[in-house]
Amino acid sequence: MDQFFDPGSVAVLGASNDPAKWGFWLSAGALKGTHRRQVYLINSRVASIQGEPTFGSLAELPETPELLVISIPGRGVPAVVDEALAAGVRAFLIISARVPDAAEMAQRIISAGARLIGPSSLGVVDASNDLLLAWGNFTPGSLAVVTQSGQLGTEIATLSARSGLGISRFASIGGQSDVRAAEILTSLVDDEATTQVVLYLESFTGGSALVAAMQALRAAGKPTMILTTGQSDAGARLAKSHTGSLTSAMDTVDAACRAAGAIRLSTPGEAVEFAGFLATSWLPAGKKIAIISDSGGQGAIAADRAESHGLRVNILNTATRTRVEGHLPLAGHIDNPIDLDGAGEADLSVHACLVDELLADESIDSVILSGYFGCYGEDIPALLDAELAEVGALGETVRKHRKPLIVHSMSADSPAVAALWENSIPVYTSIESVMRVVAGAGFYASHAGRITEALERSGPVTPWGTGYAAARDTISAAGVPVPRAQTVKRGTELAEVMAGSDLTPPFVLKAGWPAHKTELGAIALGLRDATALEDAYTEMVARLGEGEYIVEEMDTRGEAVEILVGGRQDENFGPIVMVGAGGTETELYGDTWLELAPVTHAEALDMVSRLTCYRLLTGWRGRRAADLDELAEIIVSVSRLIAGSNEIQEVEINPVRVTPDGALAVDALVVTNRDDESDDGTDDNSSSDSGSNTNGDGSDNGKSDNDGNGEKESP
Repeated sequence: MDQFFDPGSVAVLGASNDPAKWGFWLSAGALKGTHRRQVYLINSRVASIQGEPTFGSLAELPETPELLVISIPGRGVPAVVDEALAAGVRAFLIISARVPDAAEMAQRIISAGARLIGPSSLGVVDASNDLLLAWGNFTPGSLAVVTQSGQLGTEIATLSARSGLGISRFASIGGQSDVRAAEILTSLVDDEATTQVVLYLESFTGGSALVAAMQALRAAGKPTMILTTGQSDAGARLAKSHTGSLTSAMDTVDAACRAAGAIRLSTPGEAVEFAGFLATSWLPAGKKIAIISDSGGQGAIAADRAESHGLRVNILNTATRTRVEGHLPLAGHIDNPIDLDGAGEADLSVHACLVDELLADESIDSVILSGYFGCYGEDIPALLDAELAEVGALGETVRKHRKPLIVHSMSADSPAVAALWENSIPVYTSIESVMRVVAGAGFYASHAGRITEALERSGPVTPWGTGYAAARDTISAAGVPVPRAQTVKRGTELAEVMAGSDLTPPFVLKAGWPAHKTELGAIALGLRDATALEDAYTEMVARLGEGEYIVEEMDTRGEAVEILVGGRQDENFGPIVMVGAGGTETELYGDTWLELAPVTHAEALDMVSRLTCYRLLTGWRGRRAADLDELAEIIVSVSRLIAGSNEIQEVEINPVRVTPDGALAVDALVVTNRDDESDDGTDDNSSSDSGSNTNGDGSDNGKSDNDGNGEKESP
């Protein structure tokens, strides 16, 4: 990337003296680096620009520039690019928009062995290398910005300058016709000036490379903050399984962030405030916080906002409470939040004393100081020295304990506020910002990234067929337990098949090919004996026609919890695995969690623990706890199945019936890239209806079964 961020020479095509034009700002910025590189300004209409002589065309330059910056009307760009390639230019930064046949032009550049950022880039900046090829001014600093939206990137740069962070590198990548975000992120790993990165993307093409780049940044101690918006869920709408339809694009980005050790934020302001925290403070070890406030109302609101962000405001333990009381002898009530009740005004030094006691408590991960602190010296100049002295004492305290103290102050820019930042104590004017940052810091600390195992991708794991029988075979071969079953193929008599079978009733009968069994009446549950099975089979064949049918033993175990386990190929990030609340209400509850696949047993257990329905699995209302290890093994198996096959696009088991005695997959759907082929002669080639309780369920005790229509019958 040196040709873009530290070129030996730069030529600006479209240089201008008009401050309202891009060519002016590109010329002015380029000229700031003349002590480091040769700069050529190209404009055939004027003899000089900003005091520097111009050249009438690219051909007039005394040498071939290492980087050519193009800022002319889009229609003229392709011809200029062809001329530049012929002249030997090997790096292009194209600011121009509305370039005709841009994709073809980009391919010509790539085929010539050259590189391209743009079109529609808003420029690049490297403060360490005195490179400024963008509109406006950039304050040098430590934050790198890589963005698809140049304007949004400029906003981040502006906010970063105001916060005191400044910019180390800025790259507006436009349409990523050649150079992509992952490549620039990788170049930042060894960039000494960069300590943090903000990435804004609207598309995540090549997502696996992005994850690898962010993992490398995390390993180098450089946090990556991601902003994104407008992620299309069209793929989810087209998915054939609940796994596909319930996994949004944003869910997948979040899973990628967890794998990469990055964090997704919502706005440029959030990114910069979080970057300020990371540049200043220590990361918290957990979610347990203590709140000190000189206002009961502010303390109560702080506690409410903390809990809304998943933070824990626990009652102080006895030892800490006793020590705190020693510093607040007149306080009527000591709790968490701690109300100073005027003690701060009486003696400013109480702040550092209390913070010291709280940070010394191993059960407290962070301390929040909310209220008037930071305003004393601003409102009462005679108190400034005392307040600054207290800031120094607070700084010594946090350095001793190496835990975060975050201040919510009613002042934005007082001398005390500036001193707090200098003493490794972040300050925000909004309690919402404080709690958002603390929660984000906890998330970031607990997700250091993980390396997903790279499985050798194979072809079909079984001879592919279509329908439920093939799906059963596939998941069973992957290690997922399924009920015992017999398949009644086209042209085969049920009685003949069952005569040689040792299946025990009650039975479940399923038509193997419909995508939605319940709606078609393609499932019969609780068949008590061979006669009931024969009657159901005769009736179903008469309605649905010949085809492949499956007879299973019905799972009647008690205390079952229905769980969905699935996986799919994401177009950007590759294989993902999902777990969620299962059964016919899967889409209603939307209780899911996903990760990039494959996952380990421990990671699978963590996924399950994230579900709202997790409490049902751990012994709800006196039930015995379900076999979580068996469920985790099924999740692992599905994750490895989706990650290790070239042909599987989606796989879903819904439900997995999890009981204290183990887990059993009683319905399965497998969608492959060959699912338009059929081995049973039917027109409907979908594997199964994973949304219906195909083996019978909907109950919580295994003694009755749900046919998907709200009706139950005893076996």
